Amino acid sequence: MTTRFFSLFALLILTACAQVSTTSPGVVGVNRPQYMTFSSNKFNQQMSASYSDMMRGAAKKNSLNQNAAMVARVRAIAHRLIPHTAVFRPDAPGWPWEVNVITSDELNAFCAAGGKIAFYSGIIEKLQLSDDEIAAIMGHEISHALREHGRERASQQLGTQLGLTLVGIAAGANQGQMNLAGDMSKYLYLLPNSREHETEADRMGVELAARAGYDPRAAISVWHKMQGTNSKQPPQFMSTHPSHETRIADLESYSAKVMFLYDSARSQKPAG
Repeated sequence: MTTRFFSLFALLILTACAQVSTTSPGVVGVNRPQYMTFSSNKFNQQMSASYSDMMRGAAKKNSLNQNAAMVARVRAIAHRLIPHTAVFRPDAPGWPWEVNVITSDELNAFCAAGGKIAFYSGIIEKLQLSDDEIAAIMGHEISHALREHGRERASQQLGTQLGLTLVGIAAGANQGQMNLAGDMSKYLYLLPNSREHETEADRMGVELAARAGYDPRAAISVWHKMQGTNSKQPPQFMSTHPSHETRIADLESYSAKVMFLYDSARSQKPAG
């Protein structure tokens, strides 16, 4: 009876799972099919609520948008990037975008689903980022939102957990065997997919930056700086991110592919 119930549940989940293309490929050619279970609207609403909670918490700690010049700088860069999201998703420029800066030593930035951007002051100050480098990071984070990587990861995790449960029940596996299977799925499926998400965001990010008139090669200098801050990065097969060396090599290739977009944007920029 239990096996029957889980089999029916699995069938319902798989039926609800849709193969989609969240973005157009752009010049960089990101066109991998994605499998989604969760509703985009519901997921975006949840992420928006979480972002709002985070900003309220930062405000209570007096760490939200404390440096007016830094906030204006980050928002100006976002203002230039956002219109070019239409290349990948025509609906994206009309999203309810928000851009905020949190005072923190953390080297971090993100763009939550639906266009909710946050930069931590630490990444700008400690890495002494130029505008081109901020644009590189922001373009990368925006690309995660455009591709709906968060929703995709949640869908993957649900599917993997469900599959392991069904196999375990059918095979009569004990808890130790289930744990081993979980570790194997993590290293053979979930982590490689997360690394693929990072690579897609890198490639789309340099295109967004180039189209907005920011030097796409700045993404390379960002990761050279990041490489200098972290000498204990785990082996690539154990990490959700590509190794610094792999990432830099890919960025060198793809930034070269979009240089003509940067040159075009620069030539159209009014003098002075």
